[in-house]
Amino acid sequence: MNHWLVKSEPAAYSWTKFVRDGRTAWTGVRNCQARNHLRAMAVGDPVLFYHSVTDKQLVGRAQVSRPAFPDPTAKDGDWSAVELVPVAPLPRPVTLAAIKADPQLADLPLLRQSRLSVTPLTPAQYQHLLHLAGV
Repeated sequence: MNHWLVKSEPAAYSWTKFVRDGRTAWTGVRNCQARNHLRAMAVGDPVLFYHSVTDKQLVGRAQVSRPAFPDPTAKDGDWSAVELVPVAPLPRPVTLAAIKADPQLADLPLLRQSRLSVTPLTPAQYQHLLHLAGV
């Protein structure tokens, strides 16, 4: 089982909208490395949902419900999407400032490759982020 972090601007697609929708196809990823991460996702993999740009915080837990398939929004190229379902909001959002201040998270891809919208997490990073969120 792999662990993941996905990022979305709340103005484009928020956690609240995701919960209301009940599931979503994670489309529109146009970075080869992030696309490869999508292709590595398996049904049941846990995912943390991060609000980027304005909120800059982890806000919820999700799960992969359908593995990679061709991205229906791609006009050309070899792009993939996955389907995600919400699991639960985090009791306490984990801010980017808190993540940056935590030495245990110094190697977090969110900090090292901040532009990627899909990044892997180690099981230890995932569990530590849940701990910070009060889960």
